[in-house]
Amino acid sequence: MRSTAFLLLMFLTAASASAQWVRQTVNTTADFRGLSVVNEKIVWASGTGGTVVRTVDGGKTWDVVTVPGAEKLDFRDIEAFDANTAYILSIGNSENSRIYKTIDGGATWKLQFTNKDEKAFYDAIACWDRRNCIAMSDPVNGRFPLIETKDGTNWSLMPHEQLPAAKEGEAAFAASGTCLIAFGRSTAFLVSGGTDAHIFRSDDRGKTWSVVDAPLTKGSASAGVFSIAMRDRQIGVIVGGDYQNPDDAANNVAFTADGGKTWTLGNGLKGYRSGVAFVEKDTYIAVGTNGVDISSDGGRKWQPMTKENLNAVQSKSPKATWAAGPKGLVMKLLR
Repeated sequence: MRSTAFLLLMFLTAASASAQWVRQTVNTTADFRGLSVVNEKIVWASGTGGTVVRTVDGGKTWDVVTVPGAEKLDFRDIEAFDANTAYILSIGNSENSRIYKTIDGGATWKLQFTNKDEKAFYDAIACWDRRNCIAMSDPVNGRFPLIETKDGTNWSLMPHEQLPAAKEGEAAFAASGTCLIAFGRSTAFLVSGGTDAHIFRSDDRGKTWSVVDAPLTKGSASAGVFSIAMRDRQIGVIVGGDYQNPDDAANNVAFTADGGKTWTLGNGLKGYRSGVAFVEKDTYIAVGTNGVDISSDGGRKWQPMTKENLNAVQSKSPKATWAAGPKGLVMKLLR
């Protein structure tokens, strides 16, 4: 029994040691929280100062652009589909929450949506494809406002009665663009925190929602679920914690094996985590302000990789795994 445990530990240690994060040379000091990995070559990121960056050669070179008229905005989420097409979402009260789109690689940007509700604060955007997307706000009048596009151009507010209900003091975290995700052809997940924490699921592109309690740390404005990732229709993971207590390692990760109907609390992360991603079948990576953890056995055991401050992580394959953080930090995982 002891020898089996020792061999497992050695395997996990070797797996984490063989993977290395390589810092990219990106000519900006913007803080990044939005990240979209298209494939091994094409990666986009977005952040403060109206900044969007893009590589089309796997990180050898990076384009850095400031979206005209958005110099004071913070783009917390980005959804890209190829080297030319991407949506970006900025956060903030009232008209600071906006959605722009480019179809020419960032050379020009079209403003598609400007929030007119002074109570709304948009957190994230998610897309099933380049024409069908959804975006969410913190709660207004007891529900999470959702807007949608069905043609990739025009956005409309979804009917109030369809919106997910929120408890007093509950909200979402615009920390990595992954408090809202689209999955498959019509599934969406929305995660929350604050006074309470929930996982919401829709299988009809936001028309109806089911909700379950999240077992993560909650009860304060800085605690809850920050990120969700689904490996397939059944297997998923949520991470979070309390960003004001980043070294608190309790109740910050949970797993589902039934499509989000039930969640089982895990352990092993070294603190608060704002982003999580599946790299391959049983390999997960979670990032946060005090470092990065990796698991090679489906989340049962975690190993620390680096103490870099990272906000977002996304992966399309073992050779297409990237992370982003403050002060222009973009990193590529080499395995």
